[in-house]
Amino acid sequence: MENNILKFCSIIFLFIAMPKAYTQSYNDEKTSMANYLKRMYNNTAFEGVKVLESAEGNFFISVISLEKAKYTSQSTMMRVAQVKAQSQANTFFNGSTISSDFIIKTTEEKQKDSANTKTTLETIETIRENSIGFVKAMELLTNFDIEDGKRMVFIYYKELETK
Repeated sequence: MENNILKFCSIIFLFIAMPKAYTQSYNDEKTSMANYLKRMYNNTAFEGVKVLESAEGNFFISVISLEKAKYTSQSTMMRVAQVKAQSQANTFFNGSTISSDFIIKTTEEKQKDSANTKTTLETIETIRENSIGFVKAMELLTNFDIEDGKRMVFIYYKELETK
């Protein structure tokens, strides 16, 4: 019994006396990346996708900006931001097919009394983008308000595998 107490105390002593390892934790890396991207966004606003290369690895980011007044709740806005970020990532990684239709519609109106003719020209352009695929492991890195709290920016990220 006395031997067990001695072993237990010596183990506790070793844990207390051991020098601390000076490494940067995952949360510190995540916080510094979030602060860097926020400063970068405030310097020059951007949306879309980017690939960041750093000593810690390569990261894919997707930046979305949403108008807060359009959404009835915070959870709805968060879900829309997540879906848009995944859509951008899917297009980046898997490509997309874009089709365009350009329609010109003209109508003519003739007046009965005179030879005056009025022509109306209407132009309709429809652009469709289709993308098929799935991008997993997208995580919200940070979100913050801009434009006096009227809009919110969401930054999602994914660590890229190095080959």
